Amino acid sequence: MPKMKTKSSAKKRFKVTASGKIKAGQAGKRHGMIKRTNKQIRNQRGTMVLAAGDERLVKIHMPYLAK
Repeated sequence: MPKMKTKSSAKKRFKVTASGKIKAGQAGKRHGMIKRTNKQIRNQRGTMVLAAGDERLVKIHMPYLAK
């Protein structure tokens, strides 16, 4: 049986936490920051944990992800 391939785009964008959840960068921070409130910019710092439905999609693309 050949090895399954991991999607390169997924491995660059997502990491797994110790509890097995998927961690991703916060969206909406690339450009147009003048339009956004300071509170919104502050709250979008760092990373976030994906919802269960999105987590399932990411795990399909990363078959060797630690579970």
